[in-house]
Amino acid sequence: MIEEILPDSVVAVEAYGHDEPEHTTLYPEEAALVAPAVPKRRREFTVVRACARRAMEKLGVPPQPVLPGERGAPRWPAGLTGSMTHCDGYCAAALVRAADLASLGIDAEPHGPLPEGVLESVSLPGERVRLRELAGTYPAVHWDRLLFSAKESVYKAWFPLTGKWLDFTEADIEILVDPARPSGGTLRAELLVPGPLVGGERRGVLEGRWTVRGGLVATSMTVPHA
Repeated sequence: MIEEILPDSVVAVEAYGHDEPEHTTLYPEEAALVAPAVPKRRREFTVVRACARRAMEKLGVPPQPVLPGERGAPRWPAGLTGSMTHCDGYCAAALVRAADLASLGIDAEPHGPLPEGVLESVSLPGERVRLRELAGTYPAVHWDRLLFSAKESVYKAWFPLTGKWLDFTEADIEILVDPARPSGGTLRAELLVPGPLVGGERRGVLEGRWTVRGGLVATSMTVPHA
């Protein structure tokens, strides 16, 4: 699912339900980090790293630990950048050579409505107006959940380039629907704070894609070098 919303240069590996990718054993330093967690958290931590190591292999990089850095962002092997996501019944990792993309972010969520009150805290008034318009035309999609996922993907692409926090209300996201396939489309995120510098150019807009399939919503944001 996730690979259909990513550029061809990105390698994505995913696991559904109780699927166990290869290399599900944690490295000692990873195991120590997650040892106090509840079983569900330990399993997701393990499986999403198994996905990441499989993606490394596909890029010709020896599998190695994926440890959290600042604010929990994964620290990738030299020469790679990427993103991971997990929710109930689904884990995925996406990796790319740093020469091919400056940054990327992915997120997956259950395709259901957000809990009451959450949308108001994570969205802008203009975004809520656009969501109501989308819901009137395409009622089968939970647009509030899609917007939340897109904001998560924006942050995951933003943070490795800036090392700074980005609030939900500091990116104004427009969701565009593919008329030929209303369960997918593109995303445009206008940053309301100074954007990251990439190759000496400040990026004020990030772009991505989205899809809804199999009870999940998935989003991606990619930042090209030029």
